[in-house]
Amino acid sequence: MPPSTTDLGPRLLARARQAIAHHLGLAVAPADATEPELTARGACFVTLRQRGELRGCIGSVRAQRPLAEDLDTNAVAAASRDPRFPPLTADELDHTEIEVSLLSEPEFLDFADEDALLAQLRPGEDGLILFSGCRSATFLPQVWEQLPQPQDFLAALKRKAGLDPLRRAANLMAARYQVQKWLEAPRA
Repeated sequence: MPPSTTDLGPRLLARARQAIAHHLGLAVAPADATEPELTARGACFVTLRQRGELRGCIGSVRAQRPLAEDLDTNAVAAASRDPRFPPLTADELDHTEIEVSLLSEPEFLDFADEDALLAQLRPGEDGLILFSGCRSATFLPQVWEQLPQPQDFLAALKRKAGLDPLRRAANLMAARYQVQKWLEAPRA
């Protein structure tokens, strides 16, 4: 009998940890996925924290490959290729907490101006992708914890995309999504 979706979170967390451990030479590679939840296309982010502080975060906003592959790739990238941090070392893994966010399909928003965009945002619930030409950036819904005001959230996302935070959103495109997230218990 295939595993139920109720235990998907713990399986994703364990697989992400194993993918990172394998990358660091501490474990074997995760087994090929056979469960329907892991072989179906999926998009996820993997966030790493140490003592509550961000240590890496990489992900996908669109489901373009099997979830297991997306998870393995993003877990290793969060540990080794987030440009904000040096690569994670084997000694750090034991005191690194992993969070996995499984994204819904992005929904493009129709808006004429910035006020209309802000009115559609649901703080604490929506992740947001902002597009301007070749530039784009996203914030997971978890970022609302640090930026609870929609105007601040949008201005910071513009900065992340390399845009002037004072630039009006009228000529931008945006899509929102939601996540299911799972977080490991704090590690010693």
